[in-house]
Amino acid sequence: MPTSGGDSDREIAAAVRAGRINESLLDERLEEYLRVLFTLNQAPALPPEINVEEHHAFARRAAMSCAVLLKNEKNILPLAAGTEVLVIGDFAETPRYQGAGSSGVNPFKVDSPLECLKTSGLNVAGYARGFLRHGGDDPALSASAVELARRGCAILFYMGLDEISETEGLDRSHMGVNKNQVDLLNAVSAVNPNIVVVLTGGAPVEIPWLDKCRALIHGYLGGQAGAGAMVDLLAGKGNPSGRLAETWPFSCGDTPTARYFPGREQTAEYREGPYVGYRYYGAAGVPVRFPFGYGLTYTTFTYAEIEASAAEVSFTLANTGPRPGVEVPQVYIGMKDSALFRPLRELKGFARVKLEPGETRRVAISLDERAFRFFNIKSDQFEIEEGLYTIQVGASAEDIRLRADVFVPGVKAPAIYDRAALPNYYAGTIGRVSDGEFEKLLGRPLPPGSWDRGKALGRNDTFTQLFYAKSPLGRLIYRILTDKKNKAEANGKPDLNILYIYNMPFRGMAKMTAGAVNMEMVDAILRIFNGHFFRGAGNLVKAWFRKNKAEKGTAQKLSAPV
Repeated sequence: MPTSGGDSDREIAAAVRAGRINESLLDERLEEYLRVLFTLNQAPALPPEINVEEHHAFARRAAMSCAVLLKNEKNILPLAAGTEVLVIGDFAETPRYQGAGSSGVNPFKVDSPLECLKTSGLNVAGYARGFLRHGGDDPALSASAVELARRGCAILFYMGLDEISETEGLDRSHMGVNKNQVDLLNAVSAVNPNIVVVLTGGAPVEIPWLDKCRALIHGYLGGQAGAGAMVDLLAGKGNPSGRLAETWPFSCGDTPTARYFPGREQTAEYREGPYVGYRYYGAAGVPVRFPFGYGLTYTTFTYAEIEASAAEVSFTLANTGPRPGVEVPQVYIGMKDSALFRPLRELKGFARVKLEPGETRRVAISLDERAFRFFNIKSDQFEIEEGLYTIQVGASAEDIRLRADVFVPGVKAPAIYDRAALPNYYAGTIGRVSDGEFEKLLGRPLPPGSWDRGKALGRNDTFTQLFYAKSPLGRLIYRILTDKKNKAEANGKPDLNILYIYNMPFRGMAKMTAGAVNMEMVDAILRIFNGHFFRGAGNLVKAWFRKNKAEKGTAQKLSAPV
């Protein structure tokens, strides 16, 4: 490394003349560096004045557009002005409005469902917390909620996934909400069936309790104004227009990955190929609770008069109900006689169309070459398989209202895959894929899925694998980390620092300790964990001294006059 500015300048100039460095690119990088340097040496500019209420109102409108109405038996929703309601559930008092971990933000204000209900036009006749947010039984809380429900008013039952169910560093171990919530819902429905469930969470859940409520509306994680948006929808000040961005199965065992996820030790296998989400359920004929793209509104829509080409699909959409509303028509394509294995249908376009009662509109949704192409692993490029495609327009992946056949020119797909070797991929029965069939698709043997407990721990192994470390010290560290992780989960407040370390590869120590540990020290620590305590400790001390010496040398070079 050159030690003076003059030497460095001459080397860079020589590299530019030799064509090893692009001069204009070098100028761009230098300008970026100087901008960052000068910015860091200046006081940060004050942010412009923020209109908090204006931003909050926008957040409320956005949240209202995202909520999904999943059930509305006998049109119990929307609730008429003045309707007397009882409110049950911890989430009504303390809303869960965002994810945990690095997705968390600090809003200027957060709506509370109970507070928003006071100005909704509905008459709140009582509130009961009902259950412990993070699970566990509390007979007194449950009894008070059941007693409140006996009054016979409509019930707004706020339930959902708590913070520990969905957080950075953890995978969900099941698809249910906490059992105490379901038990309370069952008990309340036994004395009062007029229940509207307001569900909170960031992902699908199993809902065997669907018959215990007359309506179900899902607000997802609605942000700071989500609670107010939900109250607006319940009171009829807005019309639900959200649609599911995922399929809701009857149970976790119905999912295409039930046999393969989560990965237990060394590997996680993605055997589903193109059959992800709704693509699997349709191809395999597996019934679902709610399909991809599903969502109800307080009005009704009809579809008619489809016209389709390879470039565009158009049709007539009409609002045949009593209220203004937004419909989300979806365009899917399928190819029955494909030489490839394909899902039954794949989403290729959609629109949000707002219509007044009785209004009719012609809707056009464009398609391009990406709508029909596939990736040919033999030619290593995207191509279009020539043939007859079925254009399908519907209100969800399973509610197809219109169809039209379109011939699309392209290539005659060669025998890219061996149909006889991949029977379950061609049938869509992904849950039956054997190791041998998956290896045929991969084109190579499967790597071992379990940790090799006989081998020494290496840089790419994780702290979790200290479970089988040869060193008692390593196993002790594993037990300490596991104990801290379990205690945080039991308290409902995940410790993200512990979770990060728990799943971190050992090499991460050299990247995440701000220079306190280098890779040579990582290797020495691994030697300790692998049962060579004294040799590893000696190497660790030597590595520490060498690191300090190198850092001092670098500091001297950087402080030398230019």
